[in-house]
Amino acid sequence: MPTAPSADRMPAIFLSHGAPPLVDDHRWVSELKALATQLPRPKQILVVSAHWEAAPLTVGATDSRVPLTYDFWGFPDRYYETTYDAPGAPDLAESVAALMPANEPVHHDHHRRLDHGAYVPLTVMYPDADIPVLQVSMPTLDPARLLALGERLVPLRDEGVMIIGSGFTTHGLPYLTDPTPGAVPPQWSVEFDHWARERFDAGDVDGLLDFADRAPGMPYAHPRTEHFAPLFVTLGAATSVGEVPDQPIDGFWMGLAKRSIVVA
Repeated sequence: MPTAPSADRMPAIFLSHGAPPLVDDHRWVSELKALATQLPRPKQILVVSAHWEAAPLTVGATDSRVPLTYDFWGFPDRYYETTYDAPGAPDLAESVAALMPANEPVHHDHHRRLDHGAYVPLTVMYPDADIPVLQVSMPTLDPARLLALGERLVPLRDEGVMIIGSGFTTHGLPYLTDPTPGAVPPQWSVEFDHWARERFDAGDVDGLLDFADRAPGMPYAHPRTEHFAPLFVTLGAATSVGEVPDQPIDGFWMGLAKRSIVVA
């Protein structure tokens, strides 16, 4: 049974976070800043990123002195000099563990802090780094299991926790022929993005769960599905299944669809 809505309930978000150079893209930065100003300010932030797959569910470092995870290669040095010293969230880590079933253990990795799927958008949304942030792993890529994970996390929203699934609406990097930010998006990216928009507009969670078989543009849009997978944590954390989300960010970057959603 869905949890009763609360006036103080924080939203859940799916962000197309992109690579570190997205912080140099004026349009994306302005869109993300605008989104942050429209949302209620969270007390804490919980992030599930496409860049951390670990089973069972693993809670990341809660000590802000642990270095960020620079999980990318071949970029200019300045991207490896980024810092984001947000406070840790040990109490949130305990709450996450308490919400998991007894037969699903939760591990702790005290040496792994925020990766770029988490800190890159947060440097734009909350540049003062003054909100406690916790990252947890994706324990699976199975959409239905991730949806169930999101459902378990719903009570956190009533405690002022913003839940962010960070991925990308299309992520067919091997099939891009023009890597420039303003590249004309390939047809598979356009078709998948259009299909996703229609599914969101219809609140069609069942269709989204079956995206690998139903969506046009597959498998080019997602040769691996890890960048679409965080979406299902967000959808699971919605107040009710099939809720029609807002879609405050759309368009393309490097030909990849950066559609993002907010569920209240």
